[in-house]
Amino acid sequence: MAVLKGLARMGGRASLSGLAAQVGESPAKVHRYLVSLIEEGLVAQDSATQQYRLGTEAMMIGVAAMRQADPVRVAEPALARLRELLEVTSFVAVMGNKGPTIVRFEESGLPVTVNARVGSVMSLLWSSTGRTFLGLLDDRRTLEMAREDFAHAAPDLRALLEARDAHDPVGALRRDVQAQAQAQGCVSIKDTYLKGISAVSAPLFDYSGKICAVLTALGATGGFDPSPEGAIGRSVRNEALAASALLGYVAPAA
Repeated sequence: MAVLKGLARMGGRASLSGLAAQVGESPAKVHRYLVSLIEEGLVAQDSATQQYRLGTEAMMIGVAAMRQADPVRVAEPALARLRELLEVTSFVAVMGNKGPTIVRFEESGLPVTVNARVGSVMSLLWSSTGRTFLGLLDDRRTLEMAREDFAHAAPDLRALLEARDAHDPVGALRRDVQAQAQAQGCVSIKDTYLKGISAVSAPLFDYSGKICAVLTALGATGGFDPSPEGAIGRSVRNEALAASALLGYVAPAA
């Protein structure tokens, strides 16, 4: 198993010497294991390069695991931990046909008045949840929905975005949020979606590196620190990273 996992960590293809160095064993010992793995179809050898690669049976195991990778299921425990450790209201949202939709919701014991429950659709422009999807989901339909959201927004809200870029306010927000999410691992707002409410959101990525859900924590602005490096921001970001890892996501090297 160590040889098989080592081969996976090396991208699924490696030379005998490289793989031996990866798992910290002698080439002769690793070769014996590879022979057994080849017999079971978990590894194959390229006749031209003599490199070893993951075989058909390994791919079938991976496919079966990916079918079980449910972002909502793997993120559920994070909601309970955020409530118990930080006393914040939290939820998981996925992208639906009408926008970011809450699918799991955990309310804290502290009184926070928000009109958000399971099934609620969040704004792509004014919520941290929606902004996370807007910045990281490379999808034309998402951008179209955001522009529709902007067209129907109140004048004071539109003015907030037009101050960024009067020509393309939604596009400017998308670029800014993308940069923030990539640099800080999360997106935060303060009194933007609802007055007196702040929130911080972090993306969940699947095995292909595509955003598949968003984890959000929110609370009353007076006692809620939405800064990326605050206790809540760090916790939300770490929980999202842990959930992403369970979905097969491997973060790119710095």
